[in-house]
Amino acid sequence: MVGRREGGEGGIALVSGWSRRDVLVVGAGAVAAGLAGPALRAQPAADSERHGISAFGDLKYPPDFKHFEYADPNAPKGGTFSQIGPNRLFNQNFLTFNSLNSYILKGDAAQGMQLTFASLMVRADDEPDAMYGLATRSVRVSDDGLTYRFALRPEAKFHDGSSLTAHDVAFSLATLKDKGHPIITQLLREFAGAEAIDNHTVVLRFAPKRARDVPLFAASLPIFSRAYYGTRPFEETTLDIPLGCGPYKVGRFEPGRYIEYERVKDWWGANLPVSRGQHNFDAVRFEYYRDRDVAFEGFTAKSYLFREEFTSRIWATRYDFPAIKDGRVKREVLSDETPSGAQGWFINTRRERFKNPKLREALICAFDFEWTNKSIMYGSYERTHSVFQNSDMMAKGKPGADELALLEPFRGKVPDEVFGEPYVPPVTDGSGQDRVLLRRGAQLLREAGYVIKDGKRVAPNGERVTIEFLIEEPSFQPHHMPYIKNLATLGIDANLRILDAAQMQRRRNDFDFDVVIQRFGFSSTPGDSLRSYFSSQAAGLKGSQNLAGIADPVIDALIDKIIAAETREALNVACRALDRVIRAGRYWIPHWYKASHWIAYWDTFGRPPRKPKYARGVLETWWVDREKAAKIEQRG
Repeated sequence: MVGRREGGEGGIALVSGWSRRDVLVVGAGAVAAGLAGPALRAQPAADSERHGISAFGDLKYPPDFKHFEYADPNAPKGGTFSQIGPNRLFNQNFLTFNSLNSYILKGDAAQGMQLTFASLMVRADDEPDAMYGLATRSVRVSDDGLTYRFALRPEAKFHDGSSLTAHDVAFSLATLKDKGHPIITQLLREFAGAEAIDNHTVVLRFAPKRARDVPLFAASLPIFSRAYYGTRPFEETTLDIPLGCGPYKVGRFEPGRYIEYERVKDWWGANLPVSRGQHNFDAVRFEYYRDRDVAFEGFTAKSYLFREEFTSRIWATRYDFPAIKDGRVKREVLSDETPSGAQGWFINTRRERFKNPKLREALICAFDFEWTNKSIMYGSYERTHSVFQNSDMMAKGKPGADELALLEPFRGKVPDEVFGEPYVPPVTDGSGQDRVLLRRGAQLLREAGYVIKDGKRVAPNGERVTIEFLIEEPSFQPHHMPYIKNLATLGIDANLRILDAAQMQRRRNDFDFDVVIQRFGFSSTPGDSLRSYFSSQAAGLKGSQNLAGIADPVIDALIDKIIAAETREALNVACRALDRVIRAGRYWIPHWYKASHWIAYWDTFGRPPRKPKYARGVLETWWVDREKAAKIEQRG
């Protein structure tokens, strides 16, 4: 899962938090629309040697494939790619960094650190969840699916020239399970351990009834040097450059301002099928800005070369600078075929005043999306309804027989609406203060025992109802203020507080908030990753993505059903059932989504004729077009 950039509208916080390129995402995941491509091939028989793995056994590429279809194997190397990072991994921060350790809870890590490490396998971005060998050349899976034996490539090395061995893989997985970021430790719960049989063979074992995505997640994790960490603590924040084994290594950096990654010219994995035509830039640079408007001005001045736009106001009104008019800067809309997932204000139900679902529904009634979309966001978005928005996993209409079979055992334990139409946030009149919906919100509050006393809304225990919204970027301020005004008409005192990036990260991790914004999305094959967002266990685990504090045994049971699904259709059915129950809980005030990426870039790049279906392809498959770059330089 990938955290999309939090911002004026389209981005947001850590999505389970890992790179879409390297792991089974929750946040920028693959679409849930059946199997990918016309050339699907079944997995080999159990315990036979295989070149790839996937959740349901479907593989597009044969054992002798030369490169991914969306990559150009003749892409030239060289030049620089620079951007403000749109995604973040685990403890990485969009606005600053003070650490180069991306895999623990402590600190604010630099974006892009995943570029410096290799993993056993990597994703194919034109398939729902298939993975193919990077550090491993093949894998054998036991009949029961609980043992994976990986044969490593003898040419794999760390950046200091030392060999990457099975002992390093076993060390890395054990360390991440014991000391890694809470998201990692939770997702490795059903990873039973790894054993190095010899230097080039490592065996991974998993617990019975493990989730289908756990082996894929383990195979996607970074490989660390056991020797390097033999003399250094893994769990500490540090600006020491770690010993990596990936296509890039850390170059120049200034904490909180920028970090550069240098391409490893003799990288051992460069000519493998999973890498050919990718990692084409000699330098990849991430820029940091505390203010979004200043960041935009930096782009117009060519301080960085690529930008994904997350603010509709800027997209609609600011792309008229000279370099746009004369063609030096291009802008495009790329389709996004991944599930759009959920974005909204998530309500911390750990706090007593937010435990009543009628109060939470009243908060939904007070938000005028239609006015916000029209007046602030230039009509660019659609309303989010589901945690599986824009996918086949999203519940629609009344449940069919297959969904009812899953839900019936919980009748009486969930709201009756679960057995009817799924909850959809109300459509307002677009006035900014829909009186009908505000009256409905007031009625819900009265029904829940929240009364008006001296002009203020008071809970049944006599305490005033107050809400503090937390954000880390002022660009979201205009979206809050009309909403806060509407809450005041319900007698609810609300305020907005802007925190610095590091403080915001700490308060999220500690669940020290009333309401915060979150965006996440899931791959087409979600499994154990769902627990980090919705399970009772994650509700009490600091640093998890269960910001709302959801702790419902019915939701836990439905997640188990999803994990146990034996076909993609069965998985989709179980996800729809889960979606109905989550939406019935009113745990969040739904925001908005769009099924596209707004991008702009200085016209110095080349790229393949088509992007991968389930990713942007930027920066992995792009390259510097020297002829275009020379023309740009000549024109200034």
